[in-house]
Amino acid sequence: MKTTIRAFSLKHIIRLMVCLLVLGSCQTQTEEEATSEAAEVSGEATLEPLTPENAVEVLTAFEKENPDSLALISTRHGDIKVRLYKDTPLHRANFVRLTKAGFYDQGEFYRVVKGFAVQGGDSDNRTLKQGPYKIPQEFNPKYVHKRGALAMARYGDERNPDKESSSHNFYIVLGEPLSANELRAYEAKNKHTYTPEQVKAYETLGGEPSLDMQYTVFGEVVEGMDVVEKIAEEPVDAQKWPRTIVPHKIKIVSQ
Repeated sequence: MKTTIRAFSLKHIIRLMVCLLVLGSCQTQTEEEATSEAAEVSGEATLEPLTPENAVEVLTAFEKENPDSLALISTRHGDIKVRLYKDTPLHRANFVRLTKAGFYDQGEFYRVVKGFAVQGGDSDNRTLKQGPYKIPQEFNPKYVHKRGALAMARYGDERNPDKESSSHNFYIVLGEPLSANELRAYEAKNKHTYTPEQVKAYETLGGEPSLDMQYTVFGEVVEGMDVVEKIAEEPVDAQKWPRTIVPHKIKIVSQ
């Protein structure tokens, strides 16, 4: 099954029924609502919400002062260690910034498609607000959606033609091994020639090449893919939300 990765916010069932988003559900807040809520909780928040106007400037400055590149995602199924790529600097800085502020400690894996991906970052119970910004895409031909890839969700092309990433929703790729013929078809579709190493990864480990050059890959799992698999086995409802929530906490563990 092929599907798409989309941004997600509060999971209101009524609004969900009029939203045409897959694997990521429906973002129900408008940017104005998000800004308003951020202002309301400013007294208790430890994270300064960003705006479309200042996000790149703030993340660029933060990236220079915070070289961290390893993070640990803790869940009730165990820990997942991820390495963040330094040559996707805005996405790395954003993930580290939200992690250090405790934003991701209020999140959960809220969307699970077995054999495809698990998606996290959001929660109905969040108090910290990150602001209504997006991250400019940082597509890098070195990084593909092999099994274990860490990437950022986004809105679809019809409302997001520049393929900008969500401010906070991320996913980890599962996927099945592919044949050489399948990879050649994706090369033509994505206008991307895979390196021998990428071909080997897709043919032996698996992944989702349908997402290549469409979503920004900014890291990969280095330990704990068995934990990702356990999350992927969670019973889900019709919208692919786990019937029992899978909260996560994230911390920076090394540079």
